[in-house]
Amino acid sequence: MTKHLFSLVCLFMGMTIISEAQDYSSTDISINRYVDGTLLVPESIDNPPLVIIIAGSGPTDRNGNQSFMKNDMLKKLAERLSENGIATFRYDKRVVKQLKTRTFDKNIRFDDFVTDAKSVVTYFKPSYSSITIAGHSQGSLVGLLATEAGVDSFISLAGAGNPIDQIILEQITKTAPFFTEDTKRVLEILKSGKTTTEFPPALASIFSLDIQPFMSNWMQYNPQKRIESLEIPVLIINGTRDLQVSTTEAQLLKDHKTDAEIVIIENMNHLLFEINGDDLVNTKSYNELSYPIMPEVITAMVNFIQKR
Repeated sequence: MTKHLFSLVCLFMGMTIISEAQDYSSTDISINRYVDGTLLVPESIDNPPLVIIIAGSGPTDRNGNQSFMKNDMLKKLAERLSENGIATFRYDKRVVKQLKTRTFDKNIRFDDFVTDAKSVVTYFKPSYSSITIAGHSQGSLVGLLATEAGVDSFISLAGAGNPIDQIILEQITKTAPFFTEDTKRVLEILKSGKTTTEFPPALASIFSLDIQPFMSNWMQYNPQKRIESLEIPVLIINGTRDLQVSTTEAQLLKDHKTDAEIVIIENMNHLLFEINGDDLVNTKSYNELSYPIMPEVITAMVNFIQKR
């Protein structure tokens, strides 16, 4: 595995990202009634490539934040890329706008996130000759599905290689093995497209009846099958201190897209931050604004995109 994980290191020898920050413009754009975001465009570069950044799970806004979690990781990522000659568009997940307007849709589905991502691609295609989707965490699978709208390359940032039902089962088996059989039963029901009220109360946070249709929809997609069908260049990035998505998940994606580039970054956590402390320090970083995006992430992304 080591050979696969670090095979790209030699490609970065002698290659550097732009050392001096470039000026860029910032424009807020409403794509449609569901999607609002921010476009950053380097001012000194004609026709720069565009990266569409897709957020991870939960009510995550364009900056990577939630109500009780402020770290600006997506904003920092976008700014660093735009300082290096790449235009970026990042947007609020539709649930963020709904929460702000108190019009939350209980019928929201995973497919709605894919529809939103595709609408962003469609909006920008006439203006940019090169478009890359960069999906973070859950956004990696959303981005994989949204590539159908027609993009030039795809980047998975801390994206899972297993389908969500398998991930849930593994987590339950690891943390509460006495619920393993119940979890298997419920997951099978959800995967068949049905819902159920027969689950242990202790699992209500995972299998609440309100979110079961969303989970059922999410389970229909296998990242491994989706990535192996892509005919565009792929870059997979993960870190060794990721508490949510292990490097084995990244390797699964690589195994099903053998020509993909993969970069595993030492001491990087799920938010693309460098962590030198213990798991408590890692967890606290989710709600701190001081951490920068690791330079290795920007180097890998810039080199990948510029080669296109």
